[in-house]
Amino acid sequence: MTSFFERLEKRAREVDSLLCIGIDPHPADLPEQTVQALREFSLKLIEQTAHLAAAFKPNAAFYERFGPEGWQVLREVIEAVPDGIPVLLDAKRGDIASTAEAYANSAFEKLGADAITLSPYLGHDSLEPFIRKEENGVFLLCKTSNPGAGDLQDLELKDTGGIRLYEKVALLAEEWNTFNNIGLVVGATQPASLAAVRKAAPSLWILAPGVGAQGGSLESAMRAGLRADGFGMLVPVSRAIARSEDPAQAAEVLRQQINEERKAFLEWSESRDEGEPLISERLAEGLLEAGCVRFGTFTLKSGLQSPIYLDLRRLISHPDLLAEVAKAYQAVLADLTYDRLAGLPYAAIPIATAVSLLNGKPMIYPRKEVKAYGTKAEIEGDYHQGECALVIDDLATTGGSKFEAIDKLLAAGLVVRDVVVLIDRESGAAESLYQAGYRLHAVTTITKLLDYWESKGRIPAEQISAVRHFLAEQ
Repeated sequence: MTSFFERLEKRAREVDSLLCIGIDPHPADLPEQTVQALREFSLKLIEQTAHLAAAFKPNAAFYERFGPEGWQVLREVIEAVPDGIPVLLDAKRGDIASTAEAYANSAFEKLGADAITLSPYLGHDSLEPFIRKEENGVFLLCKTSNPGAGDLQDLELKDTGGIRLYEKVALLAEEWNTFNNIGLVVGATQPASLAAVRKAAPSLWILAPGVGAQGGSLESAMRAGLRADGFGMLVPVSRAIARSEDPAQAAEVLRQQINEERKAFLEWSESRDEGEPLISERLAEGLLEAGCVRFGTFTLKSGLQSPIYLDLRRLISHPDLLAEVAKAYQAVLADLTYDRLAGLPYAAIPIATAVSLLNGKPMIYPRKEVKAYGTKAEIEGDYHQGECALVIDDLATTGGSKFEAIDKLLAAGLVVRDVVVLIDRESGAAESLYQAGYRLHAVTTITKLLDYWESKGRIPAEQISAVRHFLAEQ
């Protein structure tokens, strides 16, 4: 027997769809509050949309409210789903020992569902009855979209460097996924959380409810939640399809929109991979010799102890190295379209100046603090509204500082499409910027630098290992 997610992925590829059809018979959807109306609503929706569905997701609560007869209809609905289409029972169970065994037997043996949603907060033993067979799948509630979700899910765990509870759930799920039958539920209304979960669990499938009636952005959700291969994400939609005049047409439109976002995501990923030139030996060695990259023990602004410290402000004291850096930036800029360079204070101002002298493009910079006298300018330098400013910075970590600068540039009437840095620390900046509509380009990444220095024996292996471990936990 193949695993649940192998079957799900097979289905998704066959119909070229990541659309999960939610079967949620709200009272308002039924002409009469009868079991027959419940049955007709559900079976008709399956018949109309089966050719487009990667999976179906009936919500147990809307059947349970009809009592034993409703439960029987739920079983009929699951049986009516054509072979090869996985059925995910939305039941959100969570208990231990014999109770968990009974819930698992009910979902998989009596009702015939292929997978079920579960609460993970009772720990691994509460999940074991559901995941002991690889053909049975589960989606663990990780980061939900309800208003009170943050009361618990956003809590930072002690002595973890700021890891939040929902991120810990994702990390544990990745660890527990022995049989390739564990996925996660993350609300599409929270793309930043989706991105954090995808980073913590790069291989797992994510069920991302919230697109449509709940107001989640399909574009932002897909950018944040897709796996590197363009799969690994289910988009469940119920009311927007079931309440349309033509559910089949509504489902087809959604499937096409999802696939357009997948295509854009894959094109972006490929352009990043192809667009990153290898760092030169001269530059890699120069960064070490100038002390721009140092190894040891350093206390960061966050209070964390880091085995590596990057300080590109030191470039101003090494003109030959700064010129080499400018050439490396220009190799990336050659394929981009822009009117002016926007260097970010403070480390990137001399870098942007060196690049400007090299390629002749005019430079501006957004001030960190607005002048309280004179022109009270927020942007220094000459520019015209409608021009495209290319943001130059030294490093990319999470992307936070980039957004502050971009907001100032946009407020001045400038257009921003691209951000270019020397080193991408690979801590989520590319994903955060992409979700907001901007592209991050890097001369190199911290991984490539570590690989180079390790291959040349420039840094002891134990220090390289310590840095990789530190970065993996961020």
